[in-house]
Amino acid sequence: MQLLPKQENAIYYLKDNTTREVIYGGAAGGGKSALGCLWIIEGCQKYAGSRWLIGRSKLKTLKETTLNTFFELSSKLGLSDQYTYNSQSGVIYWNNGSEILLKDLFHYPSDPEFDSLGSLEITGAFIDECSQITLKAWQVVRSRIRYRLKDFNLSPKILGTCNPTKNWVYKNFYNPSNTGTLSSDKKFIAALPTDNKHLPQSYLDSLLAMEENSKQRLYYGNWEYDDDPTAIIDFESIIDYFDATHVHRSGDMFMTVDVARLGDDNSVIRVWDGWLSIERLSLSKTGLNELTKEMKRLQIKYSVPLSNIIVDEDGVGGGVVDFFKCKGFVNNSKPLEELGVGGDMFTPNYENLKTQCSVLMAQKIQRREVGEINLSSDVKDRISEEMQQIKYIDADKDGKIKIQRKQDIKKNIGRSPDDWDCIMMRYYFELEPKKQELFFF
Repeated sequence: MQLLPKQENAIYYLKDNTTREVIYGGAAGGGKSALGCLWIIEGCQKYAGSRWLIGRSKLKTLKETTLNTFFELSSKLGLSDQYTYNSQSGVIYWNNGSEILLKDLFHYPSDPEFDSLGSLEITGAFIDECSQITLKAWQVVRSRIRYRLKDFNLSPKILGTCNPTKNWVYKNFYNPSNTGTLSSDKKFIAALPTDNKHLPQSYLDSLLAMEENSKQRLYYGNWEYDDDPTAIIDFESIIDYFDATHVHRSGDMFMTVDVARLGDDNSVIRVWDGWLSIERLSLSKTGLNELTKEMKRLQIKYSVPLSNIIVDEDGVGGGVVDFFKCKGFVNNSKPLEELGVGGDMFTPNYENLKTQCSVLMAQKIQRREVGEINLSSDVKDRISEEMQQIKYIDADKDGKIKIQRKQDIKKNIGRSPDDWDCIMMRYYFELEPKKQELFFF
């Protein structure tokens, strides 16, 4: 079977001795599923008794799409009589003893560590539409590639295919490949529909006829184009956030602090002069004593009033609030009253306080009224990645205004959005109830 040039390029890396992870695709119609199935078929034939995995976010979708591609290709190659498929167990058994395991890789709350994969051992793995799974799922599958590798003199290989998506695939593969910083054991290969000469013109025309966001992603393979209608902050506003010449200092000093909770989360401190963040400090795996020491140092350095300091009070942050005697931010508390158009106060229909501050801060960024200075390019990329994840959910339903959950953002980008939490808390000071001054006559 004649491979496309980009497919041949991917196969080269899937057979070398240095590459461990390959991402192929970046648009529709580039032969993504076919590549993965052909690689797995060849492995099963060539290495008798080997064990391979084909995975996707949902097993039902895998069986309706990727598996059909497998059947079609094996039939064209005249290999349909070389295996049997057990739909109950989700296993394809080859006559020479090789196996293909079909796996559901969705991130179920009941199995956050993918313990369902147990002591699985495989020779190689192909994950179709890998951008629909979490980084954790990818890493777990990758760690299971060890079955009979020495017997076959093979290196562990995992192949993922996908369309452009701003999540862990963008961060770990596309962007490093684009900037020349991708490690030597990883490869990203862009494949566009125009690379596939077997596609009918009608298919290409259908892609070009799609709305702009889908056309940019699926036809042109544009990873940077993101016109998601649920996104609250557009990309140009994010860029302008870091070019803060339009944001003026007011002399009113504030401090916002997001305290690390678990694992790899960082504690982040920001000092604000009005709506301009002038210093950011990130502390990794720091005890509360060191955190409060740094807070006190910055408070003295910038003369921040205690009443203008707020700390995320959830979890261990409550201890910081108690020690520092500052304001506490409770994410899931009720939204605060806002001033209406007519001058009356009203309680808006947000799910909670965090949603309220996130939406209002996002809108303020959109209006170019907030900015930040003194950041490295790496930190800018980190913040930009988080801001692009601030999206409405269930926007088409009646009920409270909701945004994407922190745990979902963490799954998308592979880490906690500590910077955004620290940024959005700044809006609290615009909403907090002000004590009324009493005048006696």
